[in-house]
Amino acid sequence: MTERPLRPDSELGWNALYLAGEWTAPGDRDSITVENPYTREEFASVPAGTPDDVDRAYEAAAEAQESWAEQPPQGRAQVVTAALEFIRENREEILALLARESGSTRVKGNAELQTARGMMQEAASYPFRMAGQHSESIVPGKENTAVRVPVGVVGVISPWNFPLHLSMRAVAPAIAAGNAVVLKPASNTPITGGLLLARIFEAAGLPEGVLSVVPGSGSDIGDAVADHEIPRVLAFTGSTEVGQHVASQAAETCALPALELGGNNVHVVTEHADLDRAVDGGVFGSFLHQGQACISINRHLVHEDLYDEYVERLADRAASLPAGDPTDDDTVIGPIIDESQRDQIVAYIDDSIEAGATLETGGDHDELVVEPTVLSAADNDMAAAENEHFGPVAPVIPYSSDEEAIELANDTIHGLSGSVHSEDLEQARTIADGIETGMVHINDQPLNDEPHVPFGGMKQSGVGRYNGDSILDELTTTKWISVQREPREYPF
Repeated sequence: MTERPLRPDSELGWNALYLAGEWTAPGDRDSITVENPYTREEFASVPAGTPDDVDRAYEAAAEAQESWAEQPPQGRAQVVTAALEFIRENREEILALLARESGSTRVKGNAELQTARGMMQEAASYPFRMAGQHSESIVPGKENTAVRVPVGVVGVISPWNFPLHLSMRAVAPAIAAGNAVVLKPASNTPITGGLLLARIFEAAGLPEGVLSVVPGSGSDIGDAVADHEIPRVLAFTGSTEVGQHVASQAAETCALPALELGGNNVHVVTEHADLDRAVDGGVFGSFLHQGQACISINRHLVHEDLYDEYVERLADRAASLPAGDPTDDDTVIGPIIDESQRDQIVAYIDDSIEAGATLETGGDHDELVVEPTVLSAADNDMAAAENEHFGPVAPVIPYSSDEEAIELANDTIHGLSGSVHSEDLEQARTIADGIETGMVHINDQPLNDEPHVPFGGMKQSGVGRYNGDSILDELTTTKWISVQREPREYPF
């Protein structure tokens, strides 16, 4: 097998844009410093794209898309399959990049690769699933056909927490469905969320122009990506506030916003819960990737009958989690992505303690590594509970009835994910049905993502759905074509 190195160019390394199928040198552009959040050392420099770069990328995408859509389905499927194979060949180097750039521990990196590859496997089937339908007509001699066609060009703005997967879950389906893509990754993760995908699809044989990657800060080029007249879909993952801005910009050009936004997810532990399973789920759902996931547990709602034991066991488990270097295979708690995120998390903890919460364990930090923290005697109005804290923090809130649990769960603008623990499945289902959220998992925890199952939120947690037929619906449009087979009689 011919070796296909991960780096795009031996001379430029990652210090390039990927525009219209070409690795473009930085020139006089500003630079984005890529820093390891654990060692705090710079390991790469990436050029910051400009609005002119965004224009060039969109124009190239529009030019390349039509011929790409005309490719036979097996041709488009083959490119996605070849991209999968490239990831398999370079698995260890990709895991190392995720650790260095986003602070991913080994278990988190493996989970991210698994979800990304699963989505790509699903996407490889999309070219063969773009079926239409035939309908009878009320007009004699007419034939009605509805065909599914690509939307054209898709803009993608992706986040830093699961950069490879949350970029790939939009890029791979869009390409498979016959669209072209312009991707703006987060400034913290321009490689694993952006330039890495360019290298993957370049190696897979994707034609020039079908994918461009333009790194840059949201304040500099975010508006240029979101309010451009060319894209027909804007896929965004990030905060609710920024997502609302992106949606308003997309609406100006009648582009469809596909948004996964913030969450404030509950882990409900009823009086009939299996406590071992509930604590296991609570630990994983709160502390995977330091809690830096939109679908991680933000609040633990625990019935008063089990409350004290649950708090004690959760705190003991949290205190035992190995923290530190994410490249160490045993590490569970790695670094927060940057200082501003860390300072916000610590402020939420301090404010909650000042408001009356009890610190059971954690609360301190070493550089960007925040200790896994459990807060008891918490309530919905405390900072760590009412905000999406996005860190290794577990506020535990007591409740006394199913009705109160549902009321507490719904006391938020968000509705992304959640979980309910009870050995009484009828009780669990009643609570799950009552929680206003796009996803809820019984006797599990909120961190779930399967490539064939709709993924998305209610309320201010987003618009639209990823995965399966849902994302295919977002990235294609239905076109009605009729054929009048016989002469038609008109009234005048």
